[in-house]
Amino acid sequence: MPIATPEVYADMLDRAKAGSFAYPAINVSSSQTLNAALKGFADAGSDGIIQVSTGGAEYLSGPSIKNMVSGSLAFAAFAHEVAKKYPVNIALHTDHCPKDKLDGFVRPLLAASTERVQSGGTPWFQSHMFDGSAVPLAENLETARELLALARAANVILEIEVGVVGGEEDGVAHEINDKLYSTPEDAIATIQALGSGENGRYLTALTFGNVHGVYKPGNVKLRPEVLLEAQHAGARELGLSDDARPFDLVFHGGSGSLPEEISAAVDFGVVKMNVDTDTQYAFTRKIADWMISNYAGVLKVDGEVGNKKQYDPRAWGKAAEEAMAVRIVEACQALRSAGTHQ
Repeated sequence: MPIATPEVYADMLDRAKAGSFAYPAINVSSSQTLNAALKGFADAGSDGIIQVSTGGAEYLSGPSIKNMVSGSLAFAAFAHEVAKKYPVNIALHTDHCPKDKLDGFVRPLLAASTERVQSGGTPWFQSHMFDGSAVPLAENLETARELLALARAANVILEIEVGVVGGEEDGVAHEINDKLYSTPEDAIATIQALGSGENGRYLTALTFGNVHGVYKPGNVKLRPEVLLEAQHAGARELGLSDDARPFDLVFHGGSGSLPEEISAAVDFGVVKMNVDTDTQYAFTRKIADWMISNYAGVLKVDGEVGNKKQYDPRAWGKAAEEAMAVRIVEACQALRSAGTHQ
C-alpha cells in the first residue's frame, strides 16, 4: 500500500483509540532497518509508524554530509516507493526535535510538505514531533501553537511533549527525578493553548516516569495512572464525561516496561509507542552472532580468501533485518495492534 494519506493516518489513530490498542513507532536510520520495520508490521498484520530522529536523519544523508533535511527527504522518498509492495498502512514521522533544531529540521520539512500538498500531492511525512521538554511549559506551548498552525497547513499532525523523559536520546538528556511526571495542570494548560483538535490535530507525549535507554524490566518507575488523571483533567476542562479520552497520547522511553504497565497506558489513551533501543539491539545482536559464527568466512584467516557469501553485506543484513522484524511483531502483540489492519 502507499504511505498513509493524512485521511488514512487519522483513521489509524481513531481506530487505535476506539479499539484500545497502539501502534509501535519504529526508529530507523537506514534502508535496511526501514525494510525490517516494513516486514515486521506486515508479518504482524498491523499498520504502523516508522520514524527518524535528528541523528538518524543526519546519518541517512551520509556521515560526511550530516544534513537532517536531505536525509529525511531521501528516507521519505525511498519509503514512499518500497512501502507500496507491503499490505499494511505506514505513516512516516520525525522524532524528538528540540527547539534549537526546529529551523534545521521540522520547519523546512513542513515547508516541503506544504509545497507538495499545494501541488496536489500528499505530505512527505504524516507527523512531526517538537520536543519542548527542555524549555518552560509556557514557552513550550507557545512554540507548539505556532508549529500546529504550520502543520495544519501542510495537512500534517504535530506531536508535542509535555513533561520530561529521563535518560538520553540523540543528545537530548534529562535527569531522572520528579519532573518525569506530568500533572493535571499541564494537561489543562495544553488544551487551553492548543485546543482539542479545532486548531489542528496533535499527539501528546505526557510523561509518567518514562526513561530513554536500556533498563531491565521493573527498573523504570512508571505510573500509568498519571495518564488517566490527565485525561480526566482534560475532559473536565472541555466539559466532557469522565470516561472521555481527549488526548491522543504517546508513550516514550518504553524499554524495560512491564507488560501490565504498557497495557494500562494503552487503556488510558496511548495510541503510539516509540520503540528504538530494543529494535537496535535485535538488529545489531544478529550481526554480531553472524560475524562470530562465520568468523573464518568473514575474515581472511591464515592467508585464505574468505567466503564472499558470508561477508557480503546482504547476507548478514538479511539476518539482521529478520531479527528486527521479529522484535517488531512482539511490539505489535504487546500493544495489541497485531491483526488490526483493515
